[in-house]
Amino acid sequence: MSTEDDVRRIALGLPEVTERTSYGTPAFYVAGKIFARFREEPGVLVCWCRDLGDREALLAASPQKFFTTDHYRGHASVLVRLSQVDTNELSELLEDAWAARAPRRLTSE
Repeated sequence: MSTEDDVRRIALGLPEVTERTSYGTPAFYVAGKIFARFREEPGVLVCWCRDLGDREALLAASPQKFFTTDHYRGHASVLVRLSQVDTNELSELLEDAWAARAPRRLTSE
């Protein structure tokens, strides 16, 4: 099980990440681009994916952990139930989301 504190600790530990509000909830940005944010629904994280294929793979592999809504149709992001992912998996998800949105100068180091 992961918590919002885990999200914040992991996300802010990535290079050049800042936290600010998006849609009224805390969100995490790299180089001005959002890569994750807390959803209004407690215990749910919106997490960017590299592309729709990655999102679909997560949804198919673990529907108890990952889901989406009509609002995110066609968007390369997935909703994560924090209660269903451990901190190792959360770290991987956030690192992948960060890499999907970070500028090349940060990802190629």
